[in-house]
Amino acid sequence: MLVSRVNLRTAAAGATLALLLAAPDIARAQGKFEASYGISVARIPIGSATAAAEFGDAHYLITMTGRASGMMRVFTSGDGSLRTRGALTAGRPAPTEFTARTTTDDDTLDVKLVIDGGNVTEFSVSEPTPHPDRVELTEAHRRGIVDPLTALLVPLAGDGALNRAACERTLAVFDGRRRFDLKLAFKRMDTVKAERGYAGPVVVCAVTFQPIAGHRTSSTMVKFLAPGRDIEMAFAPVAGTRLLAPFRITIVSMLGNLVVQANRFEAGPTAPTMGQGEPSR
Repeated sequence: MLVSRVNLRTAAAGATLALLLAAPDIARAQGKFEASYGISVARIPIGSATAAAEFGDAHYLITMTGRASGMMRVFTSGDGSLRTRGALTAGRPAPTEFTARTTTDDDTLDVKLVIDGGNVTEFSVSEPTPHPDRVELTEAHRRGIVDPLTALLVPLAGDGALNRAACERTLAVFDGRRRFDLKLAFKRMDTVKAERGYAGPVVVCAVTFQPIAGHRTSSTMVKFLAPGRDIEMAFAPVAGTRLLAPFRITIVSMLGNLVVQANRFEAGPTAPTMGQGEPSR
């Protein structure tokens, strides 16, 4: 889920946004995934994002870049780049390092997290602009978390079937400055077709965004994504793995729906070099 600060920083809103927990044998063979997304409000283009991932037998790497402008300035605007690497331990994605840099009109966020067993063991983050309504972030909020990019990976059920089980989870997401929950629930099955790459079934999850700490209570983004907002994410299979990735994110608004949708969604083999210094290029 996620781009603009609505997507990149919250993870993805919603944009940002999405899933990790359980399921054996996530990725046995080496593979790669690449996707390009268009971002629009009321069908008017206001931004774009690209995502790429590489999977080895025991490691993974995910990167994302995005830009939003125009009408998106009602909520936020700017550029962002995110990167996470982790281990596939007993078939589960376990992030070990997350870095991000996002720039908006009034703020720049630089983050580096070192994560072990879901707990942040080392971190550096640029200080936010002081505001009296910012909810305090404590050490407890940095435990039992997943980074925003790993959260975008949804493991298939044990039988490998694309079904409602993918949506039955709550994610505790930490982006270096904010802690929030993404609560997913099954909504429906659907079919999609990208301009390049995937065409076929997707599982659609209803998403509830719940801010926990580190955010401002007066934040336009937080108010826009507040509980009660109709948000859904459609997840498609990543060929060669037992994972799903976001194909479409929709946030319903009276001013016009915010939609992040893949126009390219492709997967294929890659060289098995991960875990041996820098990832394959």
